[in-house]
Amino acid sequence: MLADPSRKYRPVSPVNLADRQWPSRTLTQAPVWLSTDLRDGNQALFEPMNRERKLHLFHELVRIGFKEIEIGFPAASRTDFEIVRHLIEADQIPEDVTPMVMTQLRDDLITETVRSVAGARRVIVHVYNAIAPAWRDIVFGMSVPQMIEMVERHIGLLKQLTADHPGTEWVLQYSPETFNMAEPDVALAMCNAAIRVWDAGPLRPMIVNLPTTVEVSTANVFADQIEWMDRRLERREHVVLSVHPHNDRGTGVACAEQAMLAGAQRVEGCLFGNGERSGNVDIVTLALNLYTQGIAPGLDFSDIAAVARVAEECTALPVHPRHPYVGDLVFTAFSGSHQDAIAKGFDAQQADMPWRVPYLPVDPQDLGRTYDSIVRVNSQSGKGGIAFLLQRDHGITMPRRMQVEFSSVVQALADTSETELSSEQIWELFESTYFALIREQSGFTYRGHRLYEHADGQGITLDIADANGNINTVEGTGKGLISATVAALGLPLRIDSYEERSLGAGSDAEALAIVEAAIPGVPGSRFGVGRHLNIVTASVLAVLSAAARFSILNEAAS
Repeated sequence: MLADPSRKYRPVSPVNLADRQWPSRTLTQAPVWLSTDLRDGNQALFEPMNRERKLHLFHELVRIGFKEIEIGFPAASRTDFEIVRHLIEADQIPEDVTPMVMTQLRDDLITETVRSVAGARRVIVHVYNAIAPAWRDIVFGMSVPQMIEMVERHIGLLKQLTADHPGTEWVLQYSPETFNMAEPDVALAMCNAAIRVWDAGPLRPMIVNLPTTVEVSTANVFADQIEWMDRRLERREHVVLSVHPHNDRGTGVACAEQAMLAGAQRVEGCLFGNGERSGNVDIVTLALNLYTQGIAPGLDFSDIAAVARVAEECTALPVHPRHPYVGDLVFTAFSGSHQDAIAKGFDAQQADMPWRVPYLPVDPQDLGRTYDSIVRVNSQSGKGGIAFLLQRDHGITMPRRMQVEFSSVVQALADTSETELSSEQIWELFESTYFALIREQSGFTYRGHRLYEHADGQGITLDIADANGNINTVEGTGKGLISATVAALGLPLRIDSYEERSLGAGSDAEALAIVEAAIPGVPGSRFGVGRHLNIVTASVLAVLSAAARFSILNEAAS
């Protein structure tokens, strides 16, 4: 039995806000977004990102459209310091993007932080200290007046140091950490002290960031706290009110949405909710929630799968298959009644009408997803059973997203035949889907290849037959075999993943190569599979298989 909660836990006392206004408001625009994937998100990883992965994710965040990006804690991490200097000195930060760096209230850390960003066009310096009673009493042993004096002294130091670099536009961000667990009067006193010392005004911009450092109450309590602060902050017109929700209660997105109703103008979070403990607020979900309400989020998630792949590569954290909007299975219905309603919704949906498909809150194609796997059999008789039979009887282990793709092909045949499909029938369908296109008159029929060394890395001469059987010899170069093969085909094919398998054991075992490919402007991705005794040949065949599948599907669509 659980312990008696009434004796062990105490709810957060709500603020006195009988005339609250936020419940009657409606969101009409997106907030200013701040990505903290490279700082808060990075410190929450099993293995923090190295320089290469951090820079890759930074450029992806810029591509998505973030205008404010927290790039690290340079005073505490040599890697962060070097990355910050590289971005500034190599002019890698676009003019419309403002980096943010974080530091605690310590003289040496503040000095090093200012040194790390000197020379930037514009920068946000984020300073913070925990203010809730448990932290004051247990961690720091400080009184409220002592904490206010500490805030005033260190922000004064920051103001003095930044004055020595007039070529940079300096923005202060002050975060009273553990804000949501502190007394409102204490939080207000800390924030107003920071505002006064920084002298916030038209030429001295400032951000007050109010975090749910540990989420301990319902979202409406946090909204009341935000509206209470919004009404009382000094020089409010010169202060951007920001929130940084965490997700300990699983309501980080709700906290952010209700905080925006209560006056928050800016939201800090991470892609897919990465962060300490249960994570930060999930910016992807929050932004796409706005999108489904007819509000432009200001972030480009039109190819959400590509964003997920970059995040997974950089953080080594998988995106859950049931993640809202992004998960591989989120637009998949296993229930028969759901399938029926979705099918009828597609029949009734017209291109020039508002989206009204049952069970689908957003059109998957808006996010670069396809309709291929939306209506499918359940996992027992569908995807899971198909994957099991192919692995058991033919040694084929499909990647998860390929399982989703191929199960939709099997479902189509099952619906037509109205009978149970045998393992052999499933194998025949697998062969016709991935192998037969490059053995028949598809325009991508393989006849041979020759490899050679090239200054770019790898060169290939490829013989393929067109639909009439005529041999075409094409040539391409790239950093490796796969990129050289794509270059030889002359198609805008993007290879998102590559895997190889061995079908059996021994010297005569065949090799299996699997690629996941996409074409810019075409929703979704396609898998291609190659099988051969030689893994190099199998890899070439896999690229041809993917190209042929795009060709056949596009011809059918047209």
